[in-house]
Amino acid sequence: MRINAVIQARTGSTRFHGKVLADLGGHPVLEWVVRAARAATQINQVIVATSTLAGDDPVADLAASLGVAVVRGSEDDVLSRFVAALDAHPADAVVRLTADCPLLDPALIDAVAGAWAASPGHDYVSTVLVRCLPRGLDVELVTARTLRAVDRTAYGHDRVHVTSAVYADPAAYRLLGVCVTPPANDLRVTLDTLEDLLLLRAMIAELPDAPPSWREVVALLRSRPDLVAINSAVEQKPLAAG
Repeated sequence: MRINAVIQARTGSTRFHGKVLADLGGHPVLEWVVRAARAATQINQVIVATSTLAGDDPVADLAASLGVAVVRGSEDDVLSRFVAALDAHPADAVVRLTADCPLLDPALIDAVAGAWAASPGHDYVSTVLVRCLPRGLDVELVTARTLRAVDRTAYGHDRVHVTSAVYADPAAYRLLGVCVTPPANDLRVTLDTLEDLLLLRAMIAELPDAPPSWREVVALLRSRPDLVAINSAVEQKPLAAG
């Protein structure tokens, strides 16, 4: 069974324009995500899915310079970009990653991919069904068959959020959640605001120049409430906001 990682990336964030290209410890944020995906042993190929807008040319150029495949499509219809990635690079399942999560743990990617490989009757496997990890370490896997089925019927915010129509319908799809203990879902290491970037830069200064483990991330934040305070006031955008 072939599992590809597709990283959705664009510069047009409404809250932090160009965040995926921001410098983080000497590497663009997107490069951190690519490095994590490449370090996962269960992933066959890494693909960056960006838009066809001229403003996303730097995203495509960076991905190409890192030696990963690039597909381009609609800025807002992110689901169609994932289907285009499947069309160009066939796979049995796709791991969905977002380019604003630079501290992704390759072991979590492998855990999700491995759980599906061990039980491929599931349509969707992820760490978000029961949120137990810091926001920003999310990993989702969806089968190619399910992704194409959703593509035929999804509309509105389900086309922006790619997998939301799947996990919102447990009667139609077989879902499997991956969780860790102790829970750390009160923490936030995703990148959506300047405060988030300041936190990530402070964390990277304390961590090795390599994709960290989720345990390292949690241990650092638990020991440093001053770091947690940097972005503690940031509120996550609601799903429907796109």
